[in-house]
Amino acid sequence: MVTMRSLKTPEELLAAELIDHDMLDALRTVADHYAIALTPTVVSLIDRSDENDPIARQFVPDAAELVTTTAEREDPIGDAAHSPVKGIVHRYPDRVLLKAVHVCPVYCRFCFRREMVGPQGDGTLSPHELETALDYIRRNNQIWEVILTGGDPLVLSPRRLAAIMRGLAAIDHVKILRFHTRVPVVEPDRIDAALIDALKQSGKVVYVALHANHAREMTSQARAACTRMVDAGFPMVSQTVLLRGVNDDPAVLSDLMKAFVETRIKPYYLHHPDLAPGTSHFRLGIDEGQKLVSALRGNISGLCQPTYVLDIPGGHGKAVIGETAARREDGCYSVSDFRGETHRYPPK
Repeated sequence: MVTMRSLKTPEELLAAELIDHDMLDALRTVADHYAIALTPTVVSLIDRSDENDPIARQFVPDAAELVTTTAEREDPIGDAAHSPVKGIVHRYPDRVLLKAVHVCPVYCRFCFRREMVGPQGDGTLSPHELETALDYIRRNNQIWEVILTGGDPLVLSPRRLAAIMRGLAAIDHVKILRFHTRVPVVEPDRIDAALIDALKQSGKVVYVALHANHAREMTSQARAACTRMVDAGFPMVSQTVLLRGVNDDPAVLSDLMKAFVETRIKPYYLHHPDLAPGTSHFRLGIDEGQKLVSALRGNISGLCQPTYVLDIPGGHGKAVIGETAARREDGCYSVSDFRGETHRYPPK
């Protein structure tokens, strides 16, 4: 089954043989709440013969999304509490998020901003709203880094991206620009000469953080798109969400981290899944995540090690939650190696 356009409705998923007919009514209800979109690239990666396919699990809606637990919240990481003007989140002193657009080429079923993105979401900043956001950045000279996120900022046209970059170029105290995106893996042809030229318009250092959760996402086309960005002078780092049924296995995580490094992408964050509504079927315990991260240590290159983090609900920022290898015991330290064996180390 070949598709040449994005699938955005349960009926289109049914026609593409990605869901069964008996799922249709429930998924129509899901679609009333949360956006759906699968690009042709994503559809081509799905193994329809595998009912537990890790690509399908990330993008094909599930009736489980209609189940909301008491711990879940519409704004699980507390963006609203740190938003002084529309489009800006200023949680940390030296950096801000600039959310110019709330549209994505695909909609992840575990998205922590699922209440804000999509056709029913917060939309794209108007010219006035964007200027107000840029003015906030101008007036706060402690801001050293601007992180463009959303939504996915690389869905914007090169013309609009270039305009934003030129606006940021004039702000001297901003030194670093970072883009958070899935585009190189879900729509790799979008990474063309025009987009790359737009990203160069600021004259500042530009980093690109790529979101991918399974090594199968790192296709030859995706790697070529990333190569175009790295060769253009944009260092790349990775972001991955730890997801039950997708990558909660040391071998799967290892393959993904190696795929990043082979593509000149430095593994950066491994996110514990957030408390977004209707996502409990993706979550696993922090202790389970710690064991998975510990299994990577010592077994694969240090270049491949991500930092395991949790966004503390309520807007309190990130915490590193990997297991602590060193513990104080009887006046010395007990240090665990990658095999789980412990060794004593002096206090000084």
